[in-house]
Amino acid sequence: MAVLASPFAVPAAVAQAAATPAPAAAPVSTLVKAVDIPFTQFTLKNGLRVIVHTDRKAPVVAVSVWYDVGSKHEPKGKTGFAHLFEHLMFNGSENAPGDFFEPLEQVGATDLNGTTSFDRTNYFETVPTAALDRALFLESDRMGYLTGAITQNTLDVQRGVVQNEKRQGDNQPYGLRRYKLTEGLFPADHPYGHTTIGSMADLDKASLADVKEWFRSHYGPNNAVLVLAGDIDVATARPLVEKYFGAIPAGPKSVTPPAPVPASLPGPASEVMKDRVAATMITKAWAVPGLNDRDAAPLDVAAGVLGGLASSRLDNALVKQDKLATQVSASYQNLAQVGMFVITAIVRPGVDPATVSQRIDAIVADFVKNGPTADEVSRYVTGSVVDRIGGLESVGGFGGKAVALAEGALYSNDPAHYRKELADLAAQTPASVRAAAARWLTRPAYQLSIVPGARDAYAEAQATPAKEVPAEAPAPAVKGTRGPIPGVAQVADLSFPAVERTRLSNGIEVVYARRTAVPMTQAVMSFDAGVAADVADKLGTQALVLAMLDEGTATRNSIQLAEDKERLGAEIGAGSSADRSTVSLRVPSANLAAGAQLWADIVRNPAFPDSELARVKNQQLTQIAQELTSPNGLAQRVLPTLVSPGSPYAKMRGSGDPRAVAALTRADLVAFRDAWLRPDKAKIFVTSDLPLATVRQTLEAQFGDWRATGAGGTKSFPATIASASPRIVLIDRPDSPQSLIQGAMQTGLKGTDDLLPVQIANEALGGSFLGRINMDLREEKHWTYGANGNFSRNAFAAPYVLSAPVQADKTGPALAAMKQDVAAYLTTQPMTAAEFERSINSATRSLSGEFETSGDVLTAMQANDLYRRPDDYYATVAARYRALTLPQATGALKSAIDPAKLVWVVVGDAAKVKPQLDSLGLPVEVMPASAVAGGQAASAAPAAAPAAK
Repeated sequence: MAVLASPFAVPAAVAQAAATPAPAAAPVSTLVKAVDIPFTQFTLKNGLRVIVHTDRKAPVVAVSVWYDVGSKHEPKGKTGFAHLFEHLMFNGSENAPGDFFEPLEQVGATDLNGTTSFDRTNYFETVPTAALDRALFLESDRMGYLTGAITQNTLDVQRGVVQNEKRQGDNQPYGLRRYKLTEGLFPADHPYGHTTIGSMADLDKASLADVKEWFRSHYGPNNAVLVLAGDIDVATARPLVEKYFGAIPAGPKSVTPPAPVPASLPGPASEVMKDRVAATMITKAWAVPGLNDRDAAPLDVAAGVLGGLASSRLDNALVKQDKLATQVSASYQNLAQVGMFVITAIVRPGVDPATVSQRIDAIVADFVKNGPTADEVSRYVTGSVVDRIGGLESVGGFGGKAVALAEGALYSNDPAHYRKELADLAAQTPASVRAAAARWLTRPAYQLSIVPGARDAYAEAQATPAKEVPAEAPAPAVKGTRGPIPGVAQVADLSFPAVERTRLSNGIEVVYARRTAVPMTQAVMSFDAGVAADVADKLGTQALVLAMLDEGTATRNSIQLAEDKERLGAEIGAGSSADRSTVSLRVPSANLAAGAQLWADIVRNPAFPDSELARVKNQQLTQIAQELTSPNGLAQRVLPTLVSPGSPYAKMRGSGDPRAVAALTRADLVAFRDAWLRPDKAKIFVTSDLPLATVRQTLEAQFGDWRATGAGGTKSFPATIASASPRIVLIDRPDSPQSLIQGAMQTGLKGTDDLLPVQIANEALGGSFLGRINMDLREEKHWTYGANGNFSRNAFAAPYVLSAPVQADKTGPALAAMKQDVAAYLTTQPMTAAEFERSINSATRSLSGEFETSGDVLTAMQANDLYRRPDDYYATVAARYRALTLPQATGALKSAIDPAKLVWVVVGDAAKVKPQLDSLGLPVEVMPASAVAGGQAASAAPAAAPAAK
């Protein structure tokens, strides 16, 4: 293990365990060889750069278009334009008017989205191979034929959506930090000196002429990179790209603004702001070079060693040794022209923030002086390479192979730049990392402290509400100059991998599927426990047990465990759902034997040392306090008690009862472990490129002799669960620019029932972007960034849950609209044949994309087991979808949902919101946020529930 120089030594309290030899790990060079994305590229006459990568593991193609335009290109007075335009480009083009989600959902597109950053805007979707023509038509039409489809109505609606996206971010604890950090590091006139979301004032000022000119200036083919990755080759791709993009004329090329690289602060800067938060957050930040600089790799390693590893310098010292902070991290954000090196700490309540700030400074100074150890560098590099390997199993999405190729092309003029990044990482030494840290972390830093208190006034809170948009506006006519949107050939059904089962000699069942796309093994030890097994009068016990599993075993302390994991590139983590508690492993298959040894040590031999228990309890208590300042955290502590009274699922209230957690002892944790985390309640789910025989042999060596002792725990579910009587519980959270609305009711269904009919029927109501609830509140009224309704599927219940964060002045009307949308869908305006067809098409055609990765398959295997479905369920589900009829779907949904029985929780500023709710015909109970800690206030106790049907 790394030996840290005094005064940053391993705390004595966690150094008592006898050291054990670190498991042997495959060298980083072996892991790096596994990272390869072969590609071919060509450029059209209009300047469009095209990159093609072939991956035949699934019949899908990732389509990714990256434009060289981001917030750094925005001039003064036009902040937020790039992001606003990202939204506009989803609202139809001249030859494909209407929402782009409609034709793409029809073909089963997955990973369908768009994002904007400081440096670029991208649009991406993964489609069945048979739908590639359609995807290329749509992407090319919005590249070359968009302006005629942008109307004032479209602009006004999307402006409102973006402003609610902004409010949603602002409404979170520490939600204003992003503005302060950007403004503190860079001058106002610096290209990176404002956030991507922009200002309310600039968004309000955006005119139709402005946005059309913005498009003409930045979205030409010569300012873009198109990546096709997946079931495609260059011989097929080239004529298709020529066909759809070749006629688009070149436009201006975005000129990257000159930027000081990086901006230099004249001296140390410090600010303090108040917010309604539970604990002080300290952020220290430096402006540093970007991704193409020689110091990018060493700064990445420096951030990892300081605060990115589980055994990081800052975590060991501030959290584990001195117990000054409950959480600490360091990161290096490598933008195209600049970078940001950021250290963040959540101060332990009761600790002087100045002490934490000084300690961080001392640790950074020691690091600059002495640098990291070779072992620290190796551990961080190993983990980074393994993360890249895992991410590259996906062809598209937010982090797959298309992303790696596009980033390299756009930012570094080299699609294979990922190779250079990995080579640079692998070449780092303690000396190179120390030298980069000395060059940049000795420069002036910006410090922001966010302290508890009433939120400081800020300009955006005073922004005028978005203008009303006419309820109906004529859609632009299809120009038809390019012909109709291409149809879709027959989409191949999913080829779900064969699932095999075996048992270890002690009876633990192993459920296995082979996946060979990447040399990785993923495994989950799943226990029949979950939040439903939490101790009724000691809520939070299960969460604390899981948090303590890797805080020390019989032979390793927490730091030794963390270091051994990092040497292997292994991730071992605990988690839970309503019905299951899990301990998972992800490791390069070359390191499976050693990784399984560590995994077994954590699962079988947790020591729950008293020396660590007080610290981890304090972290959990701080997490609970943070939940009580968050809109979602508040709602999720109250809603379960109203939706599932008398059921074990009512225990699903955040991280626990703070009074109970504070009183928990080591004996409580041992008792829960003995009752629930035991071999007779366990199953192991595995995906791997290794054969089952090899995997079983490895698992047998680590778990085969594990025997249960004593009696196991039991869970008792009532025959029926009925929600509380309809009401609105208003949780008062002052100064909230948005209100979070959640409504729910029990349906009488269980997760083990066949929910396919109700899920299909719900797709057009609340289950997708095109669902009526989202289209009403977001795309028509623009009161929210997103609204949905879905079945919350647990083994013994499947309540229906609605959710929408809405601007505060529209809280009452939004709740009424959601209720009306549901009522109309179930009565006068039922699901149409077209909506049903779209839902079936999307469900069947998206299957190959939904199960592209090993993680997807692993999740499906666990779901099939939990819901008592056959292992080949997904191999046969397409036929089940096609056999479903519209009357069957609508009838099932109508039987399950009654909008009159919904119980509502609203989190918002009661002074502004309650008058809006009083007229809705339901009793309104106001609860101060301070009363939510135990899950519900006395005034909000559920009334006697009506008998279930």
